Amino acid sequence: MKKVAIITGISSGMGKAAALYFKEQGFEVYGGARRIERLADLKEQGIHTQSLDVTDAISVRALVDRAISEQGQIDVLVNNAGYGEFGPIEEVPIENAKKQFDVNVFGAAQITKYVLPQMRQQGSGRIVNISSVGSNIYSPLGGWYYTTKASLNMWSDVLDQEVKQFGIRSVIVQPGLTKSEWSTIAFENAKKNLAENSPYENMLDKTEELFSKITFSEATAEDLAKVFYRAATDIRPKRRYYHSVVDHGMVLVARTMPNTYRAVLSKMMKGI
Repeated sequence: MKKVAIITGISSGMGKAAALYFKEQGFEVYGGARRIERLADLKEQGIHTQSLDVTDAISVRALVDRAISEQGQIDVLVNNAGYGEFGPIEEVPIENAKKQFDVNVFGAAQITKYVLPQMRQQGSGRIVNISSVGSNIYSPLGGWYYTTKASLNMWSDVLDQEVKQFGIRSVIVQPGLTKSEWSTIAFENAKKNLAENSPYENMLDKTEELFSKITFSEATAEDLAKVFYRAATDIRPKRRYYHSVVDHGMVLVARTMPNTYRAVLSKMMKGI
């Protein structure tokens, strides 16, 4: 039977890989991103693309309405769009912090509000929210990003309790470090957010070096696309999905032994 998925943030990385993988598995895939010029190759491969800004309700509504008009159903929504607003909490402008929430949390909430009536009418649907291991583990300079992902986790859990009575489920995928542009962009943002003669310059250098050394659990975008697909199609969905045992293990340590995690992080930072 035909299945239809909407995926946000498909111009690169995990979102692009997911759009291609869902298409390979027989889905009709609708998606978008702000950088429309990067969607041409996806369109050539049969993916329904358009410009999308998840913070713009009109843009979001246009994508959802198009999918319903052309296909008559929405089976899966993958809330993938997001980015990392890194920098010292003291120095990141509050406007930037608000933008981080607008994209990573409220953007997901907005498009979800638009797909739920269709899913409820169908009596089925799956909301896959792309969070991060950073919703549980943390490092210096990522405070606003980690906070948005922790918020997304709680939002998804509450949503799941509200909509499962209609045959709809809301689940979380928690990727770890990935071989993508994400870290580069996050630390470019961190440098932009540093004040002149910032007392945090040395910490930024150390944190960036720490990220560059943690490669043992890196996943490719294609690896994570398969995790997204499993989260979207499992008959008995789980609350959380991880790429690896290592990612899951780090989350468990941070959640159940927070003092141990803090001590290990401090030791790693001092060792750089």
